[in-house]
Amino acid sequence: MTGQHDAWLARNVEDPIDPELPICDPHHHFWDREGDRYLLDQLAQDLGGGHNIAQTVFIECRSMYRAQGPEELRAVGETEFVQGIAAQSASGQYGPTAVAAGIVSNANLMLGDAVAPVLEAHVAASGNRFRGIRFSCAWDASPEISAGRASTAGMLSDAQFRAGFDRLQSMGLSFDALVYHTQLGELADLAGAFPDATIILNHIGRPLGIGPYAGRRDAVFADWRQGIAAVAAHENVVVKLGGFGNLISGYDWHQWDAPPSSEQLADTIAPWLTYCIEHFGPERCMFESNFPVDKASYPYTTVWNAFQRVAQDCSATEKAAMFQGTAARAYRI
Repeated sequence: MTGQHDAWLARNVEDPIDPELPICDPHHHFWDREGDRYLLDQLAQDLGGGHNIAQTVFIECRSMYRAQGPEELRAVGETEFVQGIAAQSASGQYGPTAVAAGIVSNANLMLGDAVAPVLEAHVAASGNRFRGIRFSCAWDASPEISAGRASTAGMLSDAQFRAGFDRLQSMGLSFDALVYHTQLGELADLAGAFPDATIILNHIGRPLGIGPYAGRRDAVFADWRQGIAAVAAHENVVVKLGGFGNLISGYDWHQWDAPPSSEQLADTIAPWLTYCIEHFGPERCMFESNFPVDKASYPYTTVWNAFQRVAQDCSATEKAAMFQGTAARAYRI
C-alpha cells in the first residue's frame, strides 16, 4: 500500500467496539511485490488497532515460490516463506497474536493422484502448521473477469481434479474453495460427492459486481442466494464471511473521499452475511479480514467493527463460534 493510500485510510479511524472478544482471523496474505509489501510488520500494525486477534491463518497468494526445481513443487516455497514468518511471530516480538497458526498453500489438484508428493512436501516444510490448500477454480465466461486465469469451465467436475481432491481429503487436509457466485451449484455437487472432506468457501462465494454483473446487484443477490442455499445443505462446508473490499465485488468505497465507517459497511454487507448465518448456522460461519486485499476499501479495525455490528443480536455462544470457534475447528488450531 502506498503512503497516499495509508493517508486515505487514516481519514476514518475507529476504536474497536468489543476489544475483549477473542478473534481468529482465518484469511490474510503475505507478499513482497514491487511497490507493494505486506509482511509481518504491516500486519502487526493493522493488528494494533485494538481488536483481540488471538490467531491468524495465512491463505495462499502465490508468494515466494521457488525459482528452481520441479514446477509442481515450486509452490512449497510459499509454505517455507510463511513458516519463517510464523516463527518470527512465535518470538512474541511482534505482539501476542499467533500469526499464521495455520498455513493454507497451493497445490495443483489437476495433477490427480500425483499431487500427493506436493502435499507431503508442504507438510514437511510447515512445522506442523500446514492445514490444506486453496486451488483457484474461479471462472466466468466474461473475459473482463477471468482474463489471465488458469481456471477452466467445469473444473470442479473434472475427473483429474477430483482424483487430486480425493488425495487431499484422504490426507485429512482441507480445501479452500475460491469460486464465483455463478459456480456455487458446482461446488455443492463437489461437496455432495465428498461428504467427508472439509470445504471452506471463501468470501461468501464471491458475488460479482463488475463486468456484465455491474449494475445488476439485485439479480446477482437472487442468484447468489440460490447457490448459497445449495452449498449450505452440505454439512461438510463452512463459509468465510467477508471479502467485500475486493474491487471485483463492485463496491466503490476506494473512490470515496474517506473510507466507509463500520456503520456504513455493516448496512451494506448485512443482507449477505445474515443470509449465510441463517443457512449455515453460526457454527459453520467465520468472519475474515481478507487483508491486505480488502485494505483497498477500508481499515482493519473498521471491518471487524462492521462484523461486530452485524452480529450484535447474536448470543455470546454464536459470536464465539463466528469470531473464533469455527475457524479454530476447521483449521485445527
